[in-house]
Amino acid sequence: MAPFANLNKIPSTDYSHDPYTWEGETGWRAYRSARPFRGMYYDIKRRLPWYYSDIVDGFNYRTFAGTIRIFFVNLLPALAFQLDMTRNTDGFFGINEALFSSALAAVVFSTLSCQPLTVVGITGLISLFNYTIYDITVAQGISDLYPQFIAWVSIWAAITHWAAAIFNWCDYMRYITDFSSQSFGTYVGIIYIIKGVEELVAQFEEGIGNEGERREGGYFGILIALMYWFTVYMLEKYGSSSFSRSWIRKAIADYAYPIATIWWTGFSHIPGRIADTPQLRIPHTTAFYPTVDRSWLIPFWELPVKWVFVALPIGILLTLLFYYDHNVSSLTAQAKQFPLTKPAGFHWDFFLLGVTCFIAGIIGIPLPNGLVPQAPVHTDSCTVYEDKLKITKEKADDDVPEAEWEQHNRKIVEAVSVKEQRVSHWLMALALIGTMTGPLLDMLHTMPRSLFSGVFFVVGSGSVFSGGLPNNVYYLFTEKKFVDPGDPRLKIKKSRIALYISFQWFGVLSSVAISQTIAAIGFPVIIVSLIPLRWIIMPRIFTEEELLILDAPTAEAAVVLASMGGQPTRPEVAMAEAKRRAQNGDGEEGNASSSTGFSGNEGMRSRGGFKDNEEKEIESEEARREREEGGHSTLDTRHA
Repeated sequence: MAPFANLNKIPSTDYSHDPYTWEGETGWRAYRSARPFRGMYYDIKRRLPWYYSDIVDGFNYRTFAGTIRIFFVNLLPALAFQLDMTRNTDGFFGINEALFSSALAAVVFSTLSCQPLTVVGITGLISLFNYTIYDITVAQGISDLYPQFIAWVSIWAAITHWAAAIFNWCDYMRYITDFSSQSFGTYVGIIYIIKGVEELVAQFEEGIGNEGERREGGYFGILIALMYWFTVYMLEKYGSSSFSRSWIRKAIADYAYPIATIWWTGFSHIPGRIADTPQLRIPHTTAFYPTVDRSWLIPFWELPVKWVFVALPIGILLTLLFYYDHNVSSLTAQAKQFPLTKPAGFHWDFFLLGVTCFIAGIIGIPLPNGLVPQAPVHTDSCTVYEDKLKITKEKADDDVPEAEWEQHNRKIVEAVSVKEQRVSHWLMALALIGTMTGPLLDMLHTMPRSLFSGVFFVVGSGSVFSGGLPNNVYYLFTEKKFVDPGDPRLKIKKSRIALYISFQWFGVLSSVAISQTIAAIGFPVIIVSLIPLRWIIMPRIFTEEELLILDAPTAEAAVVLASMGGQPTRPEVAMAEAKRRAQNGDGEEGNASSSTGFSGNEGMRSRGGFKDNEEKEIESEEARREREEGGHSTLDTRHA
């Protein structure tokens, strides 16, 4: 018991000088791969003293509200993607597989992870990956070996996950900035919307009855999908409004998903014309059994050896996808707008993801992964916000110099604290296991499939329209006199902003395009290539000021970045400082940093003490603008 005697003591929260760093290392010690397990060791050492706090901090209202909200935000998209996989894999994956996968991830990550706020489950990308592999096996004439083949893909993926965690490769995720994370979020949102449309098309093609009845059911399904999306949107919008009392607004926003789900499921059963309209519903299945007639253990040892090695490169591609997707999910769940105090642990959590990959592969369920764009929803649900009054004075008429000043009151929302705990994740795991029981499976059977198109539209539109990419597009078409004078983008020509977002749109549209072909398993390469594009090429196209204004690290708090060796100096800053030193010609370094960009050997712990006046001024302007914008989307909690 001695090692756990001090778990109830709160450790230090100063991570600006964390011992996990590569700064000052020379020779072989400067290479991450040469010192295995170092990142995992410090992740556990950093987080273990908080384990007791993770439990006791969970007994509050925000935990309860967060549990309900994230359960629905996790469950509904998982079922929606499962319907997509069922349709495209000849029924191999079903409802129980979706529930089992989500429950497995929730149990493992709520109990053992260093980042219990990061929710892991079924994503649209693993759905796309699974049925693309199925199409490949069909084309190769081995569709009967699909379970064994995808099991080996998962086994290879698990091995490469473990290698990435052991050799400290998760450190490179500190180079993720809003340029790539916003592009990825937009891509995922578009994929969600496409899947929603495909599910509605299926209502017409796979519906019940003759052609006329299928058409009638299809149009009714469109109504339910769009009204579900509108209901969730309005309920959450109400939460950020100024109507009624604060506790009423927050309660309605907290339970927007269950309210909309129960209402529109019940609506589809109203006796009479509505109930008589043929509707596809969630298929019924036997509690705790696989969808098809098989055992839970896949006989992966029966796959011919040549196909075992064919599965290797596909497993590496899957690792590449999860390396980016899962870690970006963790970063957005711990993004800069959340006032977090407990440390992160990217290496250890990626090792755990390898464990779930291995287990999920050999029992034949979809591989769970960090959820984008739902990742920040859990943190947002556990965040305590305060509505504050902002008083401003404005002229009644700017064109009249003698016009009187008028006082205006408006609400701004500030994040005060986050209930950082693992209880809500535990409770969600229990709820998912409970959903696999007979009575609750019967309840799921009452839900119309078209409702899940609405889920796709809610999550997808939240991801597409709440990030910085659409905000920059909107800015380009905004009349200048109506732009906030404090907006730092006014310092940049609109043509330069257009060029910047064109790089983002190229990555987004290229990924969407390849995702609609048999080569869809290659889209992780495009997504990951956005990182070197941002760090190597773009600093040679854009100036330091332009990139400082248009881009920012997705996570910049020392408490998060300590797990990855600290925040590196952005290459545009290093290049500009080197240029200024060369122009001065005196050899003085001033505010320069020793880090030079996308390299594996530098180890800046934090940029806080090295920021020049230009960086600080731009960041203060951005922070002021974010505070004045007030509330933000609950599906993508990143500010513009």
